[in-house]
Amino acid sequence: MLKLLDMKYRHIDLDGLKTYSIKDRSSKVSVDESAKPHKKGKLFREFVDSLPDFLAVKDLKAVVQAVAKAHRNKRPVILGMGAHSIKVGLSPLIIDLMQKGVITAIATNGACIIHDFEIAYIGQTSEDVARELCTGSFGMAKETGQMLNNAINNGVKNGHGIGRSVGEFIEKSDFAFKDKSIFRTVYALDIPATVHVAVGSDIIHMHPEADGGSIGEGSLRDFRLFTSVVADLEGGVYINLGSAVVLPEVFLKALTIARNLGNRVEEFTTVNMDFIQHYRPRENVLRRPTMIKGQCFALTGHHEIMFPLLCAMIIEEL
Repeated sequence: MLKLLDMKYRHIDLDGLKTYSIKDRSSKVSVDESAKPHKKGKLFREFVDSLPDFLAVKDLKAVVQAVAKAHRNKRPVILGMGAHSIKVGLSPLIIDLMQKGVITAIATNGACIIHDFEIAYIGQTSEDVARELCTGSFGMAKETGQMLNNAINNGVKNGHGIGRSVGEFIEKSDFAFKDKSIFRTVYALDIPATVHVAVGSDIIHMHPEADGGSIGEGSLRDFRLFTSVVADLEGGVYINLGSAVVLPEVFLKALTIARNLGNRVEEFTTVNMDFIQHYRPRENVLRRPTMIKGQCFALTGHHEIMFPLLCAMIIEEL
C-alpha cells in the first residue's frame, strides 16, 4: 500500500505558479501607521498621535469620537460600572467627566455604593477579604452597614431609589472626603444614578438594619429610571466598565422594555471595558443591542490603565 501511495503522489510542480508584484498588492500595514518613539516632554496629544494606528488603537479612537459626537449632539453617555472601578481609584475621573457634562448618567451594582460611601466617609475602602473571612469579620464594618442601610430605608420612604437616596445622604453629611463621592456628585448635578442590587451579594445585606422591602423597592425604582434613560439612548453611548454579569443583564432588559414601548433605540454605540471579555458583556452589551444598526467596541485591559487613557483622550478631543 505504501508503495502504491508513493507512486500516486509526487512532490507538486510549482513551475506554473501565478505570482504578482508586491507593489500591486493592497496591504493592511504600512510604516506611515506604525508607532513613533516617545520623546521626553511631548504633549499628551502628541503621544496619542504617536500610537500605532491598528486594531485596538483604532477602536479606542473610535470610542473617543463616539463619546465626543454624543456630547456635542447633547445625546446620553451612560456609564454602567462595577465596584472594581472605584477600588482602583477611578472616581475622580468619573466625577470630572460628569462635571464636564460628558457622562450624563451612571448605573452600578450594589457594591459601588459601599466603596463610594467608605471613600466619602474616611477616604479609604476595600478590606482584606481573605483575612477577615477567617475570623468572621468580613463585611462587619459598623458604620458602613448602619449608615448605608439607614440611608436606603429613609430615602425609599421618601419615594427615591437607592442611587438618589445614597447621594442625598452623602451630600448632606459632614464627611471629610464627600467631594470624592460619585453618588454625591450625581445628586448635586441632578443626573440619574441607579443601583441594581442582587440581594445577598453585598456586605450591607448582612447587617440588621438591612430591610428587604426597601432594598427591593429602591432597586426596582432605579431599574425603571434606568430604563427611561436607555429609552433615550439613540445617538448616544453606553459604556460597561467592569461589570461581568449584573449590568449587562440589566441593560438588556431595559433596552427590551424601551423598544417594546415604541422608543427608537437603534443607532448608538456600546463599549465593554474589562481585562477579560466575558460572555454576557459580549452578547448583552456589544453584539445583541447593536444588531439593527449601531456599533460596538471591546476595549481589553486593566481599568486603572485603560479608563484614564480613554478619559484623557476624550478631554483632548473636546
